[in-house]
Amino acid sequence: MPLTFRKSFRIFPGVRLNINKRSLSLTTGGRRGPRHTTSTTGRRTTSMDLPGPFGWRRTRSTRRDRGH
Repeated sequence: MPLTFRKSFRIFPGVRLNINKRSLSLTTGGRRGPRHTTSTTGRRTTSMDLPGPFGWRRTRSTRRDRGH
């Protein structure tokens, strides 16, 4: 089982800074309504919890030149 690193900090009500091994991301929105996440890797995700065991997510990625 690989080890992972992930940490999340609440900056303001409704705004979180998420840190993992590869990137930083900023999430806005609360438990009710949509949440928008933007990552330093270029990934943008919009998600929302729906009633019951359902959820909705849309992810868009932009290719970035990483200089390799």
